[in-house]
Amino acid sequence: MTSWDGGTLDEREYLIVRGTVQQIVYYNDENGYAVLRLAAENGAEVTATGTFPNIGLGEEVILTGCWVTHPTYGEQFATEAFERRLPTSVRGIAEYLGSGLIRGIGPRLAAKIAEKFGEDTFDILMHEPERLSELRGITDRKAKEIGRQFTEQSEMRLLMDFLSEHGLPVALTPLLYKRLHDSAIDALCENPYLLCDPYYDVDFKLADGLAMELGLSLLSDERVDAGILYTLTFNLNNGHTFIPVEKLLYAVCMLLSDDDVVVDEDRALRGIARLEEKGRLVREHIAGRDAVYLRDMHDAEAYLAEMLGYMAERNYEYDFDVDELLSALLESSEFTFSEKQQLAISTAARNGLVILTGGPGTGKTTTVRGILQVFEALGLDTLLAAPTGRAAKRLSDLTGMEAKTIHRLLEAGFAGGGRTVFARSVTNPLECDAVILDEVSMVDIRLMQALIEALPHGARLVLVGDADQLPPVGPGNFLRDLITSQRVPTIQLTEIFRQAQKSDIVMNAHAVNEGQMPRPSGADGDFFFMKRGDAASVIETVAQLCSQRLPAHYGFSPSQIQVLSPAKRQGSGTGALNRRLQEALNPPSEKKREKRFGDVIFREGDRVMQVRNNYDIVWEREGSDDETGTGVFNGDVGELERIYPQQECLVVRFDDRLATYTFDMLNELELAYAVTVHKSQGSEFDAVVLALSDGLPRRLLTRNILYTAITRAKRLLVIVGSQDVVAYMVNNNQKGRRYSALKARLRGERAADAPEIALL
Repeated sequence: MTSWDGGTLDEREYLIVRGTVQQIVYYNDENGYAVLRLAAENGAEVTATGTFPNIGLGEEVILTGCWVTHPTYGEQFATEAFERRLPTSVRGIAEYLGSGLIRGIGPRLAAKIAEKFGEDTFDILMHEPERLSELRGITDRKAKEIGRQFTEQSEMRLLMDFLSEHGLPVALTPLLYKRLHDSAIDALCENPYLLCDPYYDVDFKLADGLAMELGLSLLSDERVDAGILYTLTFNLNNGHTFIPVEKLLYAVCMLLSDDDVVVDEDRALRGIARLEEKGRLVREHIAGRDAVYLRDMHDAEAYLAEMLGYMAERNYEYDFDVDELLSALLESSEFTFSEKQQLAISTAARNGLVILTGGPGTGKTTTVRGILQVFEALGLDTLLAAPTGRAAKRLSDLTGMEAKTIHRLLEAGFAGGGRTVFARSVTNPLECDAVILDEVSMVDIRLMQALIEALPHGARLVLVGDADQLPPVGPGNFLRDLITSQRVPTIQLTEIFRQAQKSDIVMNAHAVNEGQMPRPSGADGDFFFMKRGDAASVIETVAQLCSQRLPAHYGFSPSQIQVLSPAKRQGSGTGALNRRLQEALNPPSEKKREKRFGDVIFREGDRVMQVRNNYDIVWEREGSDDETGTGVFNGDVGELERIYPQQECLVVRFDDRLATYTFDMLNELELAYAVTVHKSQGSEFDAVVLALSDGLPRRLLTRNILYTAITRAKRLLVIVGSQDVVAYMVNNNQKGRRYSALKARLRGERAADAPEIALL
């Protein structure tokens, strides 16, 4: 036997163990790591550890590895490689089929199938599944479905083995299989760089490693082209719509070169020319730069500049006195409008495009209500929209009219390969005369392009947002570019109304935006600061506030409290916060089922968030027998209502919608007791606790992140953290400028210099 802390594995004696999987003690869905109990051929019970993708009970395995002694768990067989074989005995077949791998087959039915068909069971499932209907209780339809699942499982198991063998995340299996089916392995062998598609979200180095293992040339045109596309795509996430050619060349050469191979600028330039010829890229002198775009980014930016310029110049004339109408409406309104608010309403009545911007408490919502009154008086059919579900619900509550997310407004759907498509488009426009879009700072240029394309000819567009909040997660800086272009009529509300002045949250938000330190409230106020330094004390204080102090002193339920952090991983990031808050607010219970996915435990009763758009998720309306739909969107927050281990699925409640997730979709969910400030945009919460410990990444400690976090709170804000961190954020007014030519296209002027792109 070899001890746990002995020499390296290369120094150890490698052995072979044969056995049958009796129990899966632990399994990591993301990487396939598992702890197994085996019945060895010699009758001994063996605990084996290693990577066993999609392993099932009853499988016969041949393991290569060595014995080690874990300081806590004792003797284990550390597996370096393994072969799997489907079980051949009736008992083993029954255990395998009844392990939950195939929905609709429980232990009793599995035993009947194995007893009926014996060692021919798997062959029948693969080639003659209709024969299962020979068993009582199995219809022809069910038999075919079982056969389909078995075939799919077999193909996915082969794909998992391939990924595991080459050190790739086995969590890619469902994505690859959904797009490529049984040809996935052949496609990867032919072109490993297809993994760099945003749909798979795989780092270039992993795809490059697979290419090298398969013996592909490091100087191939395919590799160079993939490196160029990856660099451009990667930097979309940093907000850049294009990259200057000199910076692109540098980044690509750095990405593709190492001690053994050098990719020079000439080779990279040939790759750019090759991709341009294929229509994948556009190289254009714009804004004083030699810019390289992905084709869709170039088309979106150019289209928006043309259409928005046209809409901004459109004026509406009436055969009656508009000023008289406006004056009468404003006088009869239940609201009192300032001069700037009246100007905004008047501008919206006369222009095809108008921007309404301003900070908290400046009356944007009241102004929108006034615009709606005028549009109604003019006989206009108006639609309301916002980027997220929470923002849309908030807009509905404030206006008394239905508001939809942009995706729902445009009737978004899911096309092959993970592409988003919209039913509403140029050929099938929206049925309206005007659209009012809130929280525009969150909208990137691709989504805005889709909205503009769906507007009917002559429709008005009112854009509402706060330009001082964070820019969109996606490419471009749409709202700021429009405002600074000075091509679009813009009304900026600056007056803080008297009622809003009573809120320390509102006043401190404006103070921070002007570069001043926020001032905590007195005992009866709504803005508090609790000084803590290190991450551990911040996290513990936050947990106490959410579970005990705020519910006891202010009457907030945990569901009314949202914890925010600038970061996900470091310091008091959302990862550590969620683990502690889950423990405090939803601890383990015999009455609550759990499902582990990677390092996360999902438990019934957890607050969770959808982290990508998925148009295929099926939901049903609670209380309705027949109202169903599909689609859950990035940023939607719900409650994990029920876990069904046998069916390998769980149900999440999003307001009155119940959505069903299979276990292989859990990479789309995160715990949401704490979320990043970026993810909180477009939402408001009764109480916000902001965690700002020492040790957070400096690049995330900016004034606009602090400002955005403060403006998420309606009734109470508590900052838990270091005063030095707050001061640093107030003084750090870096806005993360982006390479974008939208402003330059609108103005015909040279764009301001932007920062360095991210190198890989």
